Amino acid sequence: MKPDEISVRGKLKADAPLAKLVWFKSGGHADWLFEPADVDDLTAFLSQLDDDVPVMGLGLGSNLIIRDGGVEGVVVKLPKAFAQVEQVDEVTLKAGGGAHGVLISSTARDAGIGGMEFLRSIPGTLGGFVRMNGGAYGRETCEILTEAQIVRRDGTLETWSNDQLGYSYRHSDLPEGAIVVSATLQGHPEKPEVIQAEMDRIQESREASQPVRTKTGGSTFKNPEGGSAWKFVDEAGCRGLRKGGAQVSEKHTNFLINTGDATSADIEDLGDEVRERVKKHSGQELEWEIKRVGRR
Repeated sequence: MKPDEISVRGKLKADAPLAKLVWFKSGGHADWLFEPADVDDLTAFLSQLDDDVPVMGLGLGSNLIIRDGGVEGVVVKLPKAFAQVEQVDEVTLKAGGGAHGVLISSTARDAGIGGMEFLRSIPGTLGGFVRMNGGAYGRETCEILTEAQIVRRDGTLETWSNDQLGYSYRHSDLPEGAIVVSATLQGHPEKPEVIQAEMDRIQESREASQPVRTKTGGSTFKNPEGGSAWKFVDEAGCRGLRKGGAQVSEKHTNFLINTGDATSADIEDLGDEVRERVKKHSGQELEWEIKRVGRR
């Protein structure tokens, strides 16, 4: 069935603008934007949806370029009903796929669970962390995740273990079109004041080194083995480089920023130019960390 032929309890909108939902504040519309009421609403919708309709999950849109031509098919955005975090035992939390990293880390602190402080510094939701093996400050999602509940493209609800997810650097084996609806995270016992001190340290470091108060998409390129992407970009003379309304951050050269009126094409083209300059200067092939989706 086509999206508008399926009865839903959540919100389903055609030709939905996406720019306001992503950090870069650029890009086109989704053919359809679906906010399911709950897991049953999501599984029912996907099980009835025509197989040839693409499906993509959208969290906070912090690590994403939505291209100017918009996104084909259905974009699924999990509403507040999927943002709950609950304590399972003294070292374990279960969180919805729409839960923000700040909420998860704060809940862990209040429960005396250490090891999740780094999630505070990643501007995204748990669904994105699970899919991309999100990480920062020397830690990664794969180190704390025990299992994830996903809804596959065909509407099947499954539980995947850490091993099944096949984690590597900023990668998982999560199937295309699958939506993470919740995950179980395990830390270790720690005093709340110790956890808060580490969260403060991470936040201060992030504020000092990253352009967090600009329209950006987070780390643009993956760190190559044994090196830092920002150093390769800087050494290739790309600090402050501009294309249209897009610019390489002066503060942190592995961040691209929208200075005000950049199109998604400006941002993506700038990233590709940086990659070319780095390749020419050092021979290093930088890989995109930011996901680029949609029609150009």
